[in-house]
Amino acid sequence: MSLFDLFGNSKVQSGTPNRPGVCAALDLGSSKTVCFISRAEQTAEGPRPRIIGVGHQSARGMKGGVISDLELARKNIRETVQRAEKMAGVAVSQVSVALTASRARGEGITLESPIARSEITERDMRRLQDAAIAEFQRPDEVILHAIVVSWVVDGRDEVSDPRGMYGRNLAVNMHIVTSPVGPLRNLLNCLEACHLDLRAVVASPYAAGLAALTDDEIELGATLIDMGAETTSAAVFSHGTLARLTAAPVGGRHVTSDLARGLQTPLTSAERIKILYGSALESPSDDRQMIEVPPVTGEGDRMNSAPRSMLNSIIRPRLEETFELLRDKLDVDGRLDQNHRVVLTGAAAQLPGARELASRIFGRSARLAAPHGLSGMGDAVSGPGFSVVSGIILRETRGAAEAFYGPPKLNAGRVRGKSRRSASAPSSVWRWLAESF
Repeated sequence: MSLFDLFGNSKVQSGTPNRPGVCAALDLGSSKTVCFISRAEQTAEGPRPRIIGVGHQSARGMKGGVISDLELARKNIRETVQRAEKMAGVAVSQVSVALTASRARGEGITLESPIARSEITERDMRRLQDAAIAEFQRPDEVILHAIVVSWVVDGRDEVSDPRGMYGRNLAVNMHIVTSPVGPLRNLLNCLEACHLDLRAVVASPYAAGLAALTDDEIELGATLIDMGAETTSAAVFSHGTLARLTAAPVGGRHVTSDLARGLQTPLTSAERIKILYGSALESPSDDRQMIEVPPVTGEGDRMNSAPRSMLNSIIRPRLEETFELLRDKLDVDGRLDQNHRVVLTGAAAQLPGARELASRIFGRSARLAAPHGLSGMGDAVSGPGFSVVSGIILRETRGAAEAFYGPPKLNAGRVRGKSRRSASAPSSVWRWLAESF
C-alpha cells in the first residue's frame, strides 16, 4: 500500500525532491515537539538549508512516539508550528513529519529479471524497482521508503549504477520501510485539523542519520543510535544508503523512572538529578559525593541524601539493557558488522558515559554526534536532541535518493502509469516481461 492508496487525496504530496525554497519539518517526540522551517540557500556545493523559524515545546498527546490523545496532539502541533511561523515570518501549508521507529519496520527484498536488450537502460531499472515494490505489498501497511541498496548484473558483484552496462539479467536489492496504517491516519487527522498538508513521512532513525552522520560514515558504514525519551532506535547505513533499522522500547524516560523509584523521589526531581549528576561511568569519588534527594510528596520536608555511586548503579544497568537489546536485534541474523562505527545522537545520548558504554557493548568505537549541514541554528536547538528534525530538513532540501512509490500527480489514480487495482506483483512482473520482449 502506498501513501496515495492510504489517503487518496491532495493532502499527500508525491515523493519528489523539494525545489529550493521554504520547507517545514515536524518531530513529534514523546518528550518534545519541534518544528523547523528552513529556506534553501544556493552554494557552490548545492542548496544548503538555513533555519529561519523554530517552534519547540514539551510534548502533549503523545506516548511512545505515537498519538495518544488527538485533541491534545492537535493543539500541541498547532502551537508549535505557529511559533516557528512567527519566528520565520512565513506561513507554511505543508510539513514533513518524523515517525518513530517503533512503528516502522524495514525489510530487504531482492528481485531479478532478464533484460530485453543487452544494454541496461534507466527504463529497465525503473521497471524492476516498481515490480519489486509491487511484490512487497503488505495488508494494512504503508510504504514510507523504498531504497535501492545495490544492483547485480548477471549474478556478479554488486554495482551502484548499472546504466549503460551490458548483461542478460539484472537484479535489485532494496530496503523497504513500512508503517501500520493506524498511526498515519491519526497523524493525518491531526494535521488536517491544523490546516496542514502532509508532504512526507520519514522514519526517525533514518532522518537522524542524515543529519548526524558524515558522508564517509554513510558510505563506509555506521550504526546510528537515536536515543529518545521512550524509544531508542538504530539505523545501519552502508554503501551510501540505509541498509536496515530497528528499535527498542526503552529510552531516557525509563532511566528517570528507575531513579525516581530507587531514590524515592518525584519524577521531576529524578530528571533534574539525572541531568546534573547522572553518569554510566564509575569514579573513585562516587561513594564520597552525596547528592541531595527531595522526598516524595507527603513524606515531610526533610531532604534525603544518597551517594552518587547509587545513582550510577541505577543508570548503568538500564543503559546496558538498552544497548544490548539493540545489539541483539541487529545481530539476529549474524549481520552485525564489527567494522562499522557506532554514532550516538538524541537527547538521552548526552548522558555522561553513554558513549563509552555503547563502545564496550558493541565492541567498536563510538562517538556522540549533533546535526550538521544546516545554518542559522541557535545554540539551544543545535544539540543531539534535534538530529531527527534536522535530518528531515536536509532530506527535503537535497532530495531523497529513494525509489519513490507514489502518484506523479496528486489527482491521478495511477501509480507510475499502472492502475492501482492491477499493481499486484505477478501481473507487474509479467507485464514488464511482455513489454520488454
